[in-house]
Amino acid sequence: MSSLVLSFQEMDKTQLLLVGGKGLNLGELSKIEGIKVPEGFCVTTMGYPKAIEQNAAYNALLDRLTRLKAEDRDQIGEISRKIRQIIMEVEIPSDVVKAVTHYLSQFGDEYAYAVRSSATAEDLPHASFAGQQDTYLNIIGVDAILQHISKCWASLFTDRAVIYRMQNGFDHSQVYISVIVQRMVFPQASGILFTADPITSNRKLLSIDASFGLGEALVSGLVSADSYQVQEGEIVNKRIATKKLAIYGRKEGGTETKQIDPVQQNTQTLTEQQILQLARIGRQIEAYFGSPQDIEWCLAQDTFYIVQSRPITTLFPIPEANDHENHVYVSVGHQQMMTDPIKPLGLSFFLLTTKAPMRKAGGRLFVDIAPRMATPVGRETLLNTLGSDPLIKGALMTIIEREFIKLLPNDQKEQSLGESNKGTSSASFQAQIECDPTIVSNLIKSSQASIEELKQNIQTKSGLDLFDFILEDFQQLRKFLFDPQSSRVFMTAMEASSWINEKMNEWLGEKNAADTLSQSVPNNITSEMGLALLDVADVIRPYPEVIDYLRHVKDDDFLDGLMKLDGGQQTQDAIYAYLNKYGMRCAGEIDVTKTRWSEKPMTIVPMILGNIKSFEPNAGKRKFEQGRQEALEKEQELLNRLKQLPDGNQKAKETERVISLIRNFIGYREYPKYAMISRYFVYKQALMKEAEQLVQAGVIHEKEDVYYLTFEEFHDVVRTNKLDDQIISKRKDEYKLFEKLTPPRVITSDGEIITGKYGRENIPAEAIAGLPVSSGVIEGRARVILRMEDADIENGDILVTSFTDPGWTPLFVSIKGLVTEVGGLMTHGAVIAREYGLPAVVGVENATKLIKDGQRIRVHGTEGYIEIL
Repeated sequence: MSSLVLSFQEMDKTQLLLVGGKGLNLGELSKIEGIKVPEGFCVTTMGYPKAIEQNAAYNALLDRLTRLKAEDRDQIGEISRKIRQIIMEVEIPSDVVKAVTHYLSQFGDEYAYAVRSSATAEDLPHASFAGQQDTYLNIIGVDAILQHISKCWASLFTDRAVIYRMQNGFDHSQVYISVIVQRMVFPQASGILFTADPITSNRKLLSIDASFGLGEALVSGLVSADSYQVQEGEIVNKRIATKKLAIYGRKEGGTETKQIDPVQQNTQTLTEQQILQLARIGRQIEAYFGSPQDIEWCLAQDTFYIVQSRPITTLFPIPEANDHENHVYVSVGHQQMMTDPIKPLGLSFFLLTTKAPMRKAGGRLFVDIAPRMATPVGRETLLNTLGSDPLIKGALMTIIEREFIKLLPNDQKEQSLGESNKGTSSASFQAQIECDPTIVSNLIKSSQASIEELKQNIQTKSGLDLFDFILEDFQQLRKFLFDPQSSRVFMTAMEASSWINEKMNEWLGEKNAADTLSQSVPNNITSEMGLALLDVADVIRPYPEVIDYLRHVKDDDFLDGLMKLDGGQQTQDAIYAYLNKYGMRCAGEIDVTKTRWSEKPMTIVPMILGNIKSFEPNAGKRKFEQGRQEALEKEQELLNRLKQLPDGNQKAKETERVISLIRNFIGYREYPKYAMISRYFVYKQALMKEAEQLVQAGVIHEKEDVYYLTFEEFHDVVRTNKLDDQIISKRKDEYKLFEKLTPPRVITSDGEIITGKYGRENIPAEAIAGLPVSSGVIEGRARVILRMEDADIENGDILVTSFTDPGWTPLFVSIKGLVTEVGGLMTHGAVIAREYGLPAVVGVENATKLIKDGQRIRVHGTEGYIEIL
């Protein structure tokens, strides 16, 4: 057996680097009993370097290519063309020619063959490279086949293949190509079979596309295909397309496109029996490879042949469960306003904090709500708590209608518990909690004292003691987060807001009245943080030398350099004071591994400079006071209008009491998260000292490597002073893969992503729908920003982004409207938008793609839609 050429039967699983992803999969497919694969062989990756490694011109061009970036399209095009030309002109090594000729004589050199590329970085679990290299069909004769082997080698350097490698971090010199030579099948029909539905990701729904002739017509988009869906052995959906064209092989070689006879154009490509037979073959292949597959098939003489199978790389992974029951998972990221993947240390911090039944998938956390969906009361509670997001509520309603989770016999005790929360009257607020502002200040004081005590005590801990100490302290954190009084405070405020919105609409026809009433409330730690950065700008504004210095600094030690400048001391003091109070925050802060402002103070410099440029002195206090006045005027206006109604004095009195609950308590909604993030940062600083010790001991390469370990694994590494290098590099690769995935709001244990829809009754046809969370209508320039550090916001812009958590708040003082892809009525962005009086629409699917940076848009914060002007 020559290592230059291997038949499909001679390959084994370890030979990816010899035969490439496509070749390896064909080798595996040909071993599955009952699966027909047209016979063939692979010119291995040994042949390609043998042909070009001594070529000086090739190596020089490759060197030039390596120095380019994906944006350098013109240069890429020119260099790639020259490389392809060299490869086409190079002589194929004689031993490769000999081996190819030998295998062709075995299989029959009079037959037609498909000649297809198979790169070593192709059809991998994390990068499909689909369509990057070339395929040639119906090639007849040894000379023609050898010529097309050269063409396949050259296709490693098409512009699209080169750019794809650059974007995915693959080294051009490390990607080799093998070439598949496979007996042609001349099919009556062909197509693609997905063993999981590529649209909804449902692993139980199998999807088949089928058309007449060769599959190339379908892959190249030349024809429409029939579409069939099969679930659990039954055809559940069929769409028959009009198929006007098909590609067929010519007798003398090559292919031609033909018109299909009009009588045949609308006939079903496969019979019912064939559809079900193909579905069974798909399930057999999926079971063999152990993951959902994208399979190319063809049908000739009533026999199905499989010509390729590759993993589907775009499916979101299913959260792990250790049983075969039905489960429903709701994304934590959509509740926490951070849908990026979280590194393992960050995940384990969150898991140590929460009491909810959490599952991991794709670097994100999901709550398994199946147990709660199994009882009537649980269902009602879920629809009430998650129902403020119509996309989640709609998904839950679909799941309930399908009876995906069966109801358990009713539990009387739970039923009565649920009944007591129904219908919120103002009297029930009073029963829950007195309207006493000192409740909030006492909760905050006790939390602050506890954090100060933690800072003192943790300084004496190190090594294994530190890990035990932190585990112990997580109890304190949980005690505070789940303190019934703390929860009652903000639940009361949220119920009070709902009551106001409902009653003011019913009594006065006034929509979302609570939005204005929530402006500039006391004790909102997050909105205070945005205003406090305006105060920092006030300190720096009188010193032009400092401003100029800040415009040009690049390094995080810029604070030391301030001391040489006039106003430097004052600037340093103001920034340190700000970081002292808010430096534990950052964008995506629920992931403890994200860089905090205290760790990278440069992050806040552009925002400070923006505030100096856009605002007059004392803007923070003026903004707060303006919002407070607007809230008080709105309260007065509502009370006066209510008094004119029948029974008006009673209504006004009740409303005034509920408004005071909102004003006193809604600001506290943001505090528990601040306390959690403050504690996280204290833990992190102590743990990073341990990481430094591990770097010095040579156990890890850089201290950030510990981010890719769970808390328990980190503890073990400190205990044993040992770590397998592979773990970190494998987790880094996984994280890069997770970054490319979009997490669903709701996913089932079948892997199906279910989503609701927004009602469109009052929305213009062209408008983009979302959830209204902060009233008002505003027009302005859209700034589409995906990372806070890239923000270039001018006063009056409208921020359009995937999500905003508290770390984004300093930008809110400059914007006049907000649009996000993620969010609900009580998530961070909504709360702060209301407090600052910014019209906001959240939960807008694909907002950052549908709205272009710089477009003028109109945001309807009361009705919940955006118009592109």
